[in-house]
Amino acid sequence: MSESEPHCEALVADCRLRAATDLFAHTWDPVVLAALRPGPRRRRELRAAIGGLSDKVLTETLRRLCARGLVDRRAFAQAPPRVEYALTPLGRSLVEGPMQALGAWILEHGDALLMAEENGMEPGSTGS
Repeated sequence: MSESEPHCEALVADCRLRAATDLFAHTWDPVVLAALRPGPRRRRELRAAIGGLSDKVLTETLRRLCARGLVDRRAFAQAPPRVEYALTPLGRSLVEGPMQALGAWILEHGDALLMAEENGMEPGSTGS
């Protein structure tokens, strides 16, 4: 056990693990992050790439991701005004690290997960 683990266990609500898992608590956060992986995009391009999310939800998601330092908002001084969103180095490390690993896990185990959900049992159980 490292020196930081006992402190983390004593203050679970303030733990870095909780801060990290909160990144996936909002349905659209990982989706928007993944949509920004290829490079900077304007709002319209994000909505087209993602589909199925309202402008209000996109606004809330982008604000939350910017506030957490995962996405950068860049406004260009031109007429008409133009704004682009891009991953920060921190956001890129999340997308290309844990999110990529989760994606690989989903490819390997996604069918079992969905099947267990449909059957009302835990993945890996025999059902007997």
